[in-house]
Amino acid sequence: MADDLSKSQIAALKSLLLERQAELKALDEDAVGWRNTVELDQQSVGRLSRMDALQQQEMAQAEARRRTSDLARIDVALKRIEADEYGWCAECGDPIAYKRLEIDPAAALCIGCAS
Repeated sequence: MADDLSKSQIAALKSLLLERQAELKALDEDAVGWRNTVELDQQSVGRLSRMDALQQQEMAQAEARRRTSDLARIDVALKRIEADEYGWCAECGDPIAYKRLEIDPAAALCIGCAS
């Protein structure tokens, strides 16, 4: 555990991670319908409507990829908390500033290594 992070700070950051994880999982469940295959029958859907549906589908798939990536980062951060490695840069080993972790509790790199 990083020297400059207290147990209460780590608990608060863990709470933020768990809240964000639950939020992302709920969003993912709600968005399942938007990722379904678009109907290509021109008789039931006009060309512009179909193009709009394809665009919405692509945007929903991109959002799903971002959510998957964010969930993976959160899982890594939670595992680092359990292993008492949270708050240390995964690249250089220096402490990660608490202000940085408040903004992005899943951050694995200090500001210097992230640049």
